[in-house]
Amino acid sequence: MYAQMVKSTGQGVKDPSEMTDQERAFQERIDRGDRIEPKDWMPEHYRKTLIRQIGQHAHSEIVGQLPEGNWITRAPTLERKAILLAKVQDEAGHGLYLYCAAETLGVSRDQLTEDLLSGKMKYSSIFNYPTLNWADMGAVGWLVDGAAIMNQVPLQRTSYGPYARAMVRICKEESFHQRQGYDIMMKMAKGTPAQKNMAQDALNRTWFPALMMFGPSDAESVHSAQSMAWKIKMNSNDELRQKFVNETVPQAEFLGLTVPDPDCKWNEEKGGYDFSEPDWSEFFDVIKGNGPCNTERLAARNKAWDDGKWVRDGLMAHAEKKEARRVAAE
Repeated sequence: MYAQMVKSTGQGVKDPSEMTDQERAFQERIDRGDRIEPKDWMPEHYRKTLIRQIGQHAHSEIVGQLPEGNWITRAPTLERKAILLAKVQDEAGHGLYLYCAAETLGVSRDQLTEDLLSGKMKYSSIFNYPTLNWADMGAVGWLVDGAAIMNQVPLQRTSYGPYARAMVRICKEESFHQRQGYDIMMKMAKGTPAQKNMAQDALNRTWFPALMMFGPSDAESVHSAQSMAWKIKMNSNDELRQKFVNETVPQAEFLGLTVPDPDCKWNEEKGGYDFSEPDWSEFFDVIKGNGPCNTERLAARNKAWDDGKWVRDGLMAHAEKKEARRVAAE
């Protein structure tokens, strides 16, 4: 496994000769394809890596509601409103499943939320871009949820049991979200010239941020090698990005839209598309908090947390009284 990770990513993982007996036994379980469960022994770095990945995933689902929730009341038909509302509700549920999975690793949901609100933990950079018109709802569903599916389907086989099981339902619902977005794009691309122009504009603005969702190139990815050795992550960033481009470009062509990359061409020799690298300086700038909507997104989440304090306090008080009555009755 060590040699395989070095070959595929150019980065090393912990050498087996430097592992303790317990760490070697743990890696052997991973290599056999065993699932790790919450009460099993695990290296502390494995636990922390999972908390970082699952927490970031959960935060992305929650923050991801904001650019879409903005369009629920402005969707063009009642049916579109109902579909978008259902999608946003799904994303709240995805966040719940993932926070629950993270809690099995010994971190509280409150701590994860505080780390998000303080900026210590991150969420997907794509949600720091604005949704300017209804076509963006199509582009987000088609491209953003399409990229999410590409990332998440392999995670149904990830080594940590609660995470893998949470991903089963999430992937089914994300598949619906991707179809919903593509349906919007299809209606607009086949509509009036103005509607098709809106669809093309949404594709132009979303394409490269969607490619960034897979993370930096393998050569620049700090965590990929060890995460793949532990099967926390099943594929490298560049593998997933290539697969996404290969599947998405023909979909754009079917719509009559053009991917905004003049270098995107089919390469017969490699059996896939050549394409331009995203502007990674932009990616890292957004991650640092300098994207178009970073401040707005965190402000919205902080306000929601503050406004909901009375509800949390009430629930805790009720739980404490219920527990006190139970103890008194014993």
